[in-house]
Amino acid sequence: MTPPETRYAKSGDVSIAYQVLGEGPFDLVYVPGFVSNIEIMWEEPGYAAFLGRLSSFSRLILFDKRGTGLSDPVAPEELPTLEQRMDDVRAVMDAVGSERAALLGHSEGGNMCVLFAATYPERSSALVLVGCYAKRIRSDDYPWAPSFDERMAQIERAERTWGSPRPATEVDLAPSKAGDVAFERWLGRYWRQSASPKAAAALLRMNSMIDVRAVLPSVAVPTLLLYRTHDADVMVEEGRYIASRISGSKLVEIPGADHLMWTGDSTAMLDEIEEFLTGIRRGPEPDRVLATVLFTDIVGSTEHASRLGDREWRLLLERHHALVRSHLDRFRGTEIDTAGDGFMATFDGPARAIRCAAELTGAVRGLGLEIRAGVHTGEVVLADGDVRGIAVHIGARIAALAEPGEVLVSRTVADLVAGSGIEFTDRGDRELKGVPGTWRVYAVTAP
Repeated sequence: MTPPETRYAKSGDVSIAYQVLGEGPFDLVYVPGFVSNIEIMWEEPGYAAFLGRLSSFSRLILFDKRGTGLSDPVAPEELPTLEQRMDDVRAVMDAVGSERAALLGHSEGGNMCVLFAATYPERSSALVLVGCYAKRIRSDDYPWAPSFDERMAQIERAERTWGSPRPATEVDLAPSKAGDVAFERWLGRYWRQSASPKAAAALLRMNSMIDVRAVLPSVAVPTLLLYRTHDADVMVEEGRYIASRISGSKLVEIPGADHLMWTGDSTAMLDEIEEFLTGIRRGPEPDRVLATVLFTDIVGSTEHASRLGDREWRLLLERHHALVRSHLDRFRGTEIDTAGDGFMATFDGPARAIRCAAELTGAVRGLGLEIRAGVHTGEVVLADGDVRGIAVHIGARIAALAEPGEVLVSRTVADLVAGSGIEFTDRGDRELKGVPGTWRVYAVTAP
């Protein structure tokens, strides 16, 4: 999906960055958590798919709150109040001509949505709160939040490790993504592009003072609350507390531990949101596109690991991974998955995939490694940031047939690059495990 254009609305003297996408029958304003960057969001496949699904049944409006992302920064001593940030919602709605909208607030963004819906019911058609809290510091009548000292320690740790490849808060935010190197790299960049360490810490301290308990009974619009049952950042009990104080609200508890709503079982989240706002329940409609898939695998990885030892093998793998990613960037490939010592990537053209694989086989020899690679072009299904379908299985099976240093391709790929100057040697018909029939494969000899 192509990211929408970023525009700016004026909220007093402050410029607020926003985007609009979708042509649904109603407006949906998405208010993210404490920091965001509406352009970097689209670089994470799961996040992009989540936003794309929302825009499939609404006109989706998203923005960066003042002091974060692409909106105007604010001085730490002039941090915005909830009321000022609520005005930012109104300013963006006015800029896009939205008289009335449903509000989707995630985490701290939910507090602003609660206040907006209670203050401007004539401009609020519905309220959806995901992993939202009523207050951030523990009290006798709100025992689920961290204590003041625990919260201050969390903030100090967040400032000290801000933007690192594995942020200190990630364990609570997206445990399902632990060990996903591509996601960790993106998340670190997302934090860095959303706020500086000092600004992030200041915003966290400000958010620690939030308390909307007194406002909850004033919410009169239809309200849906979504919480994951084992979320360690905002506990499900907090959702039950909020639901008990908003008349007629609906609480849905979803299995899982991720606080980020677009990770984990995001489809369950989206199904609940769509049904609540439209009255129609459906699963996501996967996008079917033609793509070229490339699989690579290190030859003899077990032997290398035994010879080098864990530490040296890990360092060599990191160098290998960096080399693969640099080649993917150069040839416009998209990394989809990294499983141990292998990569799966997609390309929008088979010739680029072949040239990427061929150059990579030579480049890794400089590391003392050999790889095998397989390339196939076919229809794939894009769903929840993943790539699926029979074409994926064919590409993986062809790669498994390759000799060390060899790039094998399917007949489909060989036919598509006819006239490109790429030369092949016919390797004959092969049976591919789990794939019906026989498949003609070719080895690349001159890329």
